[in-house]
Amino acid sequence: MDLNADLGEGFGIWRLGDDEALLSLVTSANVACGFHGGDPSTMRRVCEGAARRGVAVGAQVGYRDLAGFGRRHIAYDFAELRDEVTYQLGALDAFCRLFRTRVRYLKPHGALYHAASTDESQAAAVVAAVSGYDAELPVLCLPGSTLAQLAVGAGLPVVAEAFADRAYLPNGALVPRGTPGAVITDPEQVAERAARMATERSVVAVDGTVIPCSVDSICVHGDTPGAVSAAELVRATLIDADITLAPFA
Repeated sequence: MDLNADLGEGFGIWRLGDDEALLSLVTSANVACGFHGGDPSTMRRVCEGAARRGVAVGAQVGYRDLAGFGRRHIAYDFAELRDEVTYQLGALDAFCRLFRTRVRYLKPHGALYHAASTDESQAAAVVAAVSGYDAELPVLCLPGSTLAQLAVGAGLPVVAEAFADRAYLPNGALVPRGTPGAVITDPEQVAERAARMATERSVVAVDGTVIPCSVDSICVHGDTPGAVSAAELVRATLIDADITLAPFA
């Protein structure tokens, strides 16, 4: 099982999350590419740290929305979104190459993640960007989403992920962030959910429904309160359950 987290989301003197601590716990790092968060120096620092620890680097591409942290929906023209995703991929890959590694997958961030799960135009723009940049680059996304379906149709590798620290609706979608209880902050509950995802291949929705959850990567958000404690406990719990942790890419 792969364990991923969103990293490098600070900007300038503003820091968000503990990148160094999380790099010692995860197997894949979704690195912000400067649009929703991150900046060149932060990207360089996180890529260097990931390379040193053998952590796979993924491009966490988002809307051009620093003020809203990429969590506000933006209606994009297909070509504009395709090109902005390509731009972010190339920028992060440049820093990876400085440390003899490369971008090994792509994962949308925030509002783009949710839009690409259902919006065919935005999902197609992401797929077009990845296909044009590297047709062998995996896309990390929700299983069964529009993005997953279009990526498979384009011949791209698709890796299904689940969120240990997010609540789920009965239909398998994430509970919107503005809803009370959407983000789970108790480390023990996060670890328990991760273990169930990895061993029973299921997750319990907010109404008690047990949802199938066959995934190859589990995400713990780096900006969630107590993220490091949660990631530590998730890692320890998975190892105790004889789950081998390794990057999927």
